[in-house]
Amino acid sequence: MQRLNFPAYDFDTGVDEQGAPVIFDTVRRKYVRLTPEEWVRQHLLRYLVEGRGFPSGLAAVETGFFYGGSPVRADLILHDRTGKPILMAECKAPDIKITQTVFEQLARYNTVVGARYLVATNGVTHFCCLRPPDTGGYVFLHELPIYSEV
Repeated sequence: MQRLNFPAYDFDTGVDEQGAPVIFDTVRRKYVRLTPEEWVRQHLLRYLVEGRGFPSGLAAVETGFFYGGSPVRADLILHDRTGKPILMAECKAPDIKITQTVFEQLARYNTVVGARYLVATNGVTHFCCLRPPDTGGYVFLHELPIYSEV
């Protein structure tokens, strides 16, 4: 898999019964198919937990919810200790550019989720923005938040 713009992590990987590569997701507690997008998702999750102090027990991976009456999913949602979403992330494969369309999707989904931070990453390029209370807009940040400071 491609080297990403995250610290190097030691992942538990293997192959499934069909010979497809898999990676162990510590949040879902199971092996999942190791696609380029999953490679990015697992790196972001590890970085948020190990590098930014988010408790792994407050993370939800590929969480489903309804938007406009249709089922959708968020790649990653991290919560505070009361269960309120703090951060929602969209992960793309490394060869997919992070565009305005990605942020528009995140912002639409966030009308349901209500997270303060939105993250879009392809593993190479990361964008993070904050939704300040009562402004209705977003402010782009230079780095991902630290759990103890949110």
